[in-house]
Amino acid sequence: MARRKFRHSPRFEPQDERSFHEYLVNQPTQITTRSELLRLIRGGEDTYLELKVKLSNSERIAQGIVALANTAGGTIIFGVNDQLRIEGVSNPEWVLEELGRICREEVVPPIVPILDTIAFDSGKRVVALDIAGKHPPYRTRDGRFYLRYGAEKREATRAELSAWLDEIRPLGFENIPLSNVAVTDFDDGLLWSFANAFEDSSLNTYLYQTSDFLRKDLMLAVGNVDEFFPTVAAVLLFAKNDRVAELLPRSSVTVARFSGENGGAQLIEKTEIKGNLHTQYELIMAFIKRYCDLLKDRPKKRLTLVTDDVVRERGSYHYYSIAEAVINALIHRDLALRDIPTRISIYDNAIEFINPRRTAGFAPGASRAIRYGITQRLNPQITAIFTRREYGIQAPHGGLPMLLKQSQRFSGKRPEIYATNDEFKLKLYGF
Repeated sequence: MARRKFRHSPRFEPQDERSFHEYLVNQPTQITTRSELLRLIRGGEDTYLELKVKLSNSERIAQGIVALANTAGGTIIFGVNDQLRIEGVSNPEWVLEELGRICREEVVPPIVPILDTIAFDSGKRVVALDIAGKHPPYRTRDGRFYLRYGAEKREATRAELSAWLDEIRPLGFENIPLSNVAVTDFDDGLLWSFANAFEDSSLNTYLYQTSDFLRKDLMLAVGNVDEFFPTVAAVLLFAKNDRVAELLPRSSVTVARFSGENGGAQLIEKTEIKGNLHTQYELIMAFIKRYCDLLKDRPKKRLTLVTDDVVRERGSYHYYSIAEAVINALIHRDLALRDIPTRISIYDNAIEFINPRRTAGFAPGASRAIRYGITQRLNPQITAIFTRREYGIQAPHGGLPMLLKQSQRFSGKRPEIYATNDEFKLKLYGF
C-alpha cells in the first residue's frame, strides 16, 4: 500500500513555458510542516521516498525523478544523509531553481512538481520535491525509462517496458518494438506489392532494404543502421504467417459454426485462424462463406412447402456488412488484453463478432457514438494501411454506420451492439 501523500495544496497546471518556470521558482514554500517531514524521514527510503544529502549530479537526479514518476509518484528530500540525519542544504534557492530546470528540460514529457523549503530552528534548511506522475510513461532526455522498486531504481528492460505499456497505455500497443524479429521474418511479396502500388512502375522499389522501408517510409520500426526493431503493427501487417503466430500468439481469431441460435447450441466446426492480417481476413471470409450466403442484394423470400425437409436453409447476409464486421474485428481489437481472444460465432440466424475492448470509459456512451461514425480507434497505423486498397483488401466504404444500416435493411432486423466485461460484441442477423 502506498504511503499517504502529505501535501494538500492545489496543483497548478501552467499553460506555457514562461508560467511553468515562474510557478516552479516562485511558488510559496513551507507547505510541509517540520513534524510531517521528520515523520517521513524516520520511515527511511521506500518505493515512494528518496533521500539525498545534496544535489550534485543532474543526470542522476533526472533518473530518480523519472523512476518515481513511473511508479505512482513520490518524494525526493534534499539535505538528509544516509544515517537519516538532517544536514540541510547550503543553497536552497539554487536547488529549487535547478530542480525546476531538470523537471522542465531533462524529463520527457516535462513534469510539474511541488517544491517545498523547510527551515529548522538550527538554521538548517531542506528541500522537498513532490512528484505526482500523472501521465506516464516518463523518460530521461536520452530516452531511458526507469522504475523504482523499494529504495532502489533501475532501468526498465525491453520486456518490462512492453508489459508495462500493455497496462498503462493500451492505445499505443501497436507501436511497441519487438526485439526478437529479423528482416527474414517478413513476407516480401506482401510488403513490396503494397509499396509498388504507390510507385511508378519504371522505378525499382526493390533497391530498398526491408528494414529501411519499414523504418523510414512506413514508420513501423525503430533503431539505427545496426539495430532493427519492428513494431507490433509491422508484424501483424507484413510478417510471414508462421512468425506472426509465434511472435504474437494472442492475435489469432477463433471462428466457429453452431447448429442453433445461441452459444449453447451444438458445435459443428471450430478453427483457430492465425497469420498476418491479410491472411486472416481471407481465411475468415472463406469460413463464413462455407456456411452462409453473402449477397449484395436481398434475395426474394421463397415459399416453404409442407413437404419440404425440416432443415434450416443457409443464412443470407449482406456481403459488405460482413466484410466490414470482419475488418473491424481485426483492426480495432485491443491486443493489450491478454486473456480475451477475438471470436466469430456463426449461428442459424445470426453471426456474432466478439472483440477484446476495455469497457472502462467506453460503454455505454462510446458504444452509442460509434453508430454515428464517432470512433475511438485503438490501432490507427494498422487501420490506415489495412484499409488501403494497395494492401490487397477490398474494404467497403462507410465503416460501422454503413454496416449497421445495410445489415438492418437486408435482414429486417436491427443489429445488436453492446460492451461488457472488456468485450465488444456485434451481432448481425441473417435473412
